[in-house]
Amino acid sequence: MENTFLGNNLEISRIVHGHWRLAEWNLSSKQLINFIKEIYGLGINAFDHADIYGGHTCEKLFGNALSLEPSFRHNIKIITKCGIVRVDDKNTGKACNNYDYSFEHIVSSVENSLKNFGTDYIDLLLLHRPSPFTDPTEIAEAFDHLKTSGKVLNFGVSNFNPGQFEMLESYLNFDLVTNQVEISPLNIEHFTNGNIDFFLKKRIKPMAWSPLGGGKIFRPSNYREHNILSVLKDIANELDIEKIETVAYAWLLKHPVKIIPVTGSGNIERIKTAVKSLDIKMSLEQWFRIYVAANGEFLP
Repeated sequence: MENTFLGNNLEISRIVHGHWRLAEWNLSSKQLINFIKEIYGLGINAFDHADIYGGHTCEKLFGNALSLEPSFRHNIKIITKCGIVRVDDKNTGKACNNYDYSFEHIVSSVENSLKNFGTDYIDLLLLHRPSPFTDPTEIAEAFDHLKTSGKVLNFGVSNFNPGQFEMLESYLNFDLVTNQVEISPLNIEHFTNGNIDFFLKKRIKPMAWSPLGGGKIFRPSNYREHNILSVLKDIANELDIEKIETVAYAWLLKHPVKIIPVTGSGNIERIKTAVKSLDIKMSLEQWFRIYVAANGEFLP
């Protein structure tokens, strides 16, 4: 599988494996390290996490698996996120969910992630969501501290709009390398809110979370979603492809902005289906048919 260059000597696979639901897969540490190695054998070298995934359990589960073969850590790129404080987190005493981007919280979150993963560096740290209460000087101070100490090699964001991205980057003395946003045939907001154009302008390669709409692509509930599924099936037939999800991934991968899908399946066959999309030659007309179905109206 080809790798893609994000910046600052960071190269990751064109498809990333996400571990949001890792705790639900009920894998032993031995089963998980074998699963990770099987995924790596498909060409996927980047694994996406967040401190809160699985009620703060997924990073530790991943680290326990890596501890069985410590040298394998150097084959892979670990991505994780911080910033969300949930009301159900233990011992927070919080009355509502909030976002904390203070120096202390960012640094302590990274220290905890390092401990969970059993590693001394994170390849890529993302701020999980933009906050209406942001002090970018504190974020910059935390990032500088983590970068200088070698604990985090690269930084990015998730779910930011162009203004929020540029605002934060203006306080840093290095570039943010990516923005992880929701993109799928069911969600095309970033084609209309200026983000895709911004990515092209800044040469940013975005990651796409929920590239299959959280599975809704298989379970349409309204006319628009039924129409999208129908178009995906038609194009799958035209391309002689068995799985419609392969078409959905190929639609993302075709775009010149170089979208990096994050596939979150615990099923190796579904991951293989995602990888197969790299070989699909979708026409421009087919790409637009999916876009038109997603948009809900014909282009002028």
